[in-house]
Amino acid sequence: MKAHMSANDFRTDSIVIPHDLDPVALFGMRDEVLSSIEKGFPRLTLGVRDRTLTLAGPGGEVTTALHLLEELIQVARTGTPLTADAVDRAITMVRTHAARPSEVLTDDIVSTRGKTIRPKTLGQKTYVDAIDSNTIVFGIGPAGTGKTYLAMAKAVVALQTRQVNRIVLTRPAVEAGESLGYLPGSLTDKIDPYLRPLYDALHDMVDPESIPSLMAAGTIEVAPLAYMRGRTLNDAFIILDEAQNTSPQQMKMFLTRLGFNSTVVVTGDTSQVDLPRGTASGLRVVQEILTGIDDVAFCYLTSADVVRHRLVTDIIDAYERWDATRPAASNQGRKRS
Repeated sequence: MKAHMSANDFRTDSIVIPHDLDPVALFGMRDEVLSSIEKGFPRLTLGVRDRTLTLAGPGGEVTTALHLLEELIQVARTGTPLTADAVDRAITMVRTHAARPSEVLTDDIVSTRGKTIRPKTLGQKTYVDAIDSNTIVFGIGPAGTGKTYLAMAKAVVALQTRQVNRIVLTRPAVEAGESLGYLPGSLTDKIDPYLRPLYDALHDMVDPESIPSLMAAGTIEVAPLAYMRGRTLNDAFIILDEAQNTSPQQMKMFLTRLGFNSTVVVTGDTSQVDLPRGTASGLRVVQEILTGIDDVAFCYLTSADVVRHRLVTDIIDAYERWDATRPAASNQGRKRS
């Protein structure tokens, strides 16, 4: 490629790592960050000498890579760890001019037990910003995009800063191939498996030893959706998870529980509906009803926002391509394995 470039196209430039920044914080252990930059800019030649990084190649690529490095330096200066995955996402941001990585990757939501939770993609950043500025937010997207986890983090912050007096977490008790009546044990035993993902996220953000007392006091409530009927929830941060498995009537019932000084976050994946055949998904219907209403936001996360194993993104994209080749004969989503 370089052999065909004119002298005007080829450029060499460099950037000096600030003396107040450890090069390891920028380039990563075993230079994993530097390796990601090289993979992201295959037409460039990179060289490091002392604290100077030199780039040579097409002028446009050099400019973009320098912009990336300036952003990564700002991220590293905040103490935010840089990983190969974070660099890959930052490269996408600077190439598309979608956002500044230094603004997305350093937005700390909550820190607990040495772990900081923050958005990792532009879609996630848009989602958490929407929660800050709207009363009702719908987070819609595939598994692994952080819909529930980030909403839970925002709920914990709201409780810690006394913006609300309690957190209410709820899910519809609907799963593929099962019903509560067929599960063994008491009603609590039957409900617990459906609510387990909410407990798991909660334990990541709140001292596990304090959770029983917080639940006993009603400060944190985890309950199936049916328990919301007839209530008005004031001064609360309310999360409805797996909302694709609500009926339109259940969705309306839930949304009308909203009280004063409360925030509602509804999360779900409309490609994973487990309702009986012929039952419409409340999450699908509500988009037609509430889109455009002030103080209600719809945030759509995609495979680009998946923060699990790289293969999860590839699997989601493959299923979407497969769906696109099939007749739209059914409104039912795929069954969850």
